[in-house]
Amino acid sequence: MTTDGDTVQVEMDIAGTARENLARVLASDLAPADFDLDLDLTDGYGLTSLNKVLFLMAVCDQTGVGLSAFTEADVAAMRTLGQVVAALAAHTGGES
Repeated sequence: MTTDGDTVQVEMDIAGTARENLARVLASDLAPADFDLDLDLTDGYGLTSLNKVLFLMAVCDQTGVGLSAFTEADVAAMRTLGQVVAALAAHTGGES
């Protein structure tokens, strides 16, 4: 069983990992901490479908979540960084 504090820490760790990987995939001058969790990845950051797959592969690898844990519909529903973090947290015990 995870506590609220554990959940928050896991989600913060995942968010940091996701931001770093997004910056890497986009080759952006934006600092990882400056990525908005609520901004649409495609419309806001110009993330292409290929880059989304590369981003998700990297962040899944670093968080220990298999990409196979997600269906095509799950991936399509991950439109913001916050949604990616929530989906990953659900598979790492980060959500109670």
